[in-house]
Amino acid sequence: MLLENKVVMVTGAASPRGIGKATAKALAAQGARVVILDLREEDAKSAAADLGEGHLGLACDVTDKAACLSAARATLEKYGQIDGLINNAGITQPVRTLDITAENFDAIVDVNLRGTLYMSQAVIPVMKEQKRGSIVCMSSVSAQRGGGIFGGPHYSAAKAGVLGLARAMAREFGPDNIRINSITPGLIQTDITGGKLTPEMRADIIKGIPLSRLGDAVDVANACLFLVSDLSAYLTGITLDVNGGMLIH
Repeated sequence: MLLENKVVMVTGAASPRGIGKATAKALAAQGARVVILDLREEDAKSAAADLGEGHLGLACDVTDKAACLSAARATLEKYGQIDGLINNAGITQPVRTLDITAENFDAIVDVNLRGTLYMSQAVIPVMKEQKRGSIVCMSSVSAQRGGGIFGGPHYSAAKAGVLGLARAMAREFGPDNIRINSITPGLIQTDITGGKLTPEMRADIIKGIPLSRLGDAVDVANACLFLVSDLSAYLTGITLDVNGGMLIH
């Protein structure tokens, strides 16, 4: 078991077909006690119960630093340790450059970038005390290729910010044995993309993917498992592409 006796928090993990829920399942299957965070406590608790006994579901708005600190405290009170954090919570908007309003920009940056910072700030002091920890930050291929399929430029900017933040934190907290890495998924089949992808769009997108398929949530989940486990013990500050070859660079 790769994560036996480890406690890992996953943000935005209650959506049934989401990357967060798939990641929570992959972690639990490897022995982790998983703490699922989501906006609604009822949803978080239900998702945690789906994993079996010994897991925890908590309400947490990652844009609220006090809520992030509270979730970390509750996790510490229950388990006495926090070994990993998957910064998965995110939102997107299909808005073009000239149509982006202040409200659009704030919403995207708050959840995707500020939320990554706040949750990391909430767990890093615990990890520093323990002298160990692994944080995985969810970026996007759109941060690297200059735009995605569904997300606007403000989404690309926020996800590029996640890469810079993760690298800077990796450099700062490496001496404390805290590893911080990023994942850049390509087009993954989740609830967010499900209703927007027409058969024509799907076929056209697959033409540009060397592995000739769209990604599944479990593809990203397994990458998270690798980065949060000791299999990646000498990796920090890296960006792991999970896109089937959509972007090779």
